[in-house]
Amino acid sequence: MGRCLGVCVLTMTLCLTLTCCGGEGGSRAEQLALDIRGEYLAMAGCTASMEVIADYGQRVYEYGIDLNWQREGESVLTLTAPENVAGITARMAEGETALEYDGVRVETGPLDDTGLSPVSAVPLLLDYIQSGYMAECGMEQEEETEVLRVVCRDPEAQPGTGRECSLWFQPDTHALLRGELSQDGYTVIQCVFSSFQITPGVEN
Repeated sequence: MGRCLGVCVLTMTLCLTLTCCGGEGGSRAEQLALDIRGEYLAMAGCTASMEVIADYGQRVYEYGIDLNWQREGESVLTLTAPENVAGITARMAEGETALEYDGVRVETGPLDDTGLSPVSAVPLLLDYIQSGYMAECGMEQEEETEVLRVVCRDPEAQPGTGRECSLWFQPDTHALLRGELSQDGYTVIQCVFSSFQITPGVEN
């Protein structure tokens, strides 16, 4: 009962914050964003493969990662590329993260003074999906496919200032296609997802 109440409260909050969303197809995008947020709030976990680009300013790193995220218990990210770090595993549970692979350590960050790194990016993207302030949303055309784009930022911030999160979703399946985290208009993390699958939560 408590979980259902929490979902209802967050959904009503989203209804109030979506007034900032707009653009062509705005009403459709707003409803789709509501539906996606509700589904991601209720999910028990998700799995995906992804390509991650981390921009340190003077250095740019690219990683391949397999993701197994769980709302409760341990979430696992396994590096698949580049070859010299393939197999390194990040295990996250209750706010703690450990990297494992025969004593080898992989350099992943942080990228800024808040501790943002490729390993911490995925949980942060999911946090934005589930509870971030949706400042913009609309339908976009990418090649021959229409996608939903949602931009989250602090409700008091102007576009291009502070931290922003941009998210792209497949409208039919609600799968997360891409996520970008930027700071003061500069993109520091890009995640491109494939084989994204949601594990539904158990209804009470």
